[in-house]
Amino acid sequence: VQLVESGGDLVQPGESLRLSCAASGFDFNAVGMRWFRQAPGKERELVAYISNTGRGTVYGDSVKGRFTISRDNDKATVALQMSSLNPEDPAVYYCTTLIADKTSWGLGTQVTVSS
Repeated sequence: VQLVESGGDLVQPGESLRLSCAASGFDFNAVGMRWFRQAPGKERELVAYISNTGRGTVYGDSVKGRFTISRDNDKATVALQMSSLNPEDPAVYYCTTLIADKTSWGLGTQVTVSS
C-alpha cells in the first residue's frame, strides 16, 4: 500500500487549498478513504471520509460546510478541497485507508494558515 499526499502550502486566512492523495498497491475501488490531520500538541483528528463508490461522505464537525472530499477511482486519487481556511486548520494532513484491520498512512502534507 502506498499513499502519497500533495498540495500542502502556506495560505492566508479565508483562502482555499486543494490536497490530493495518489494511491497504489491495493484495490482502490474497493475501500473507503479518509483524511486525518494532526497539529502540534493536538490529537489526531478525522477530517473526512469517503466510501469506495464516492456516494457516502462523512466530515468532522470542525470542517463541515468548508471542506469537500472526492475521489477518482479511474486515477486512484482522493482529493480534499478546503475553503475558508482559518487559524484552526493548520496541520499535517494525512491520507489513510483501512484494509483488513490495518490502517495505512501516507507521509502527510503540511498546511499552514497565516496572514
